[in-house]
Amino acid sequence: MKTKPIVSSAVAMAALAAVIWASPGISQTELPEGSLFPYMDETVIAKGQEVYKESCAACHGDDLKGEANWQTRKASGRLPAPPHDETGHTWHHRDELLMAITKFGLAKLTNNPDYETDMPVYEGVLEDDEIIAVLAYIKSTWPAEIQTRHDQMNSQSK
Repeated sequence: MKTKPIVSSAVAMAALAAVIWASPGISQTELPEGSLFPYMDETVIAKGQEVYKESCAACHGDDLKGEANWQTRKASGRLPAPPHDETGHTWHHRDELLMAITKFGLAKLTNNPDYETDMPVYEGVLEDDEIIAVLAYIKSTWPAEIQTRHDQMNSQSK
């Protein structure tokens, strides 16, 4: 039955999100302050689109659709690159977590150096403003209702 792997992957992703959120691996003080997503700023969005094409599109796709079957583990045991459009789960995560995943990687966030993922760590590769621009570009592509829900989620966390 096909629903079982999807359900187990969804449960695994939810558990990973909970572990990441509760993880002592990254302190909030290591993250840049201020709004992470100036997604209404066309200059930032354009910069983010450029950096996305150079650094992210090879895995997450030019169209932000991610890899096929992104909720089903590959033979390697790793999860495929998820979509960053409204069909994925990116918008389910607060600004700080998206920044931390991108900058520090899942191994550090989960405090598990053995965690295997195809997602590179961008600390030392991209500047914070480049990561913020990429995330602003991604957010700018979401429908207005998703942007609003994401904004509300972020405002509740402060």
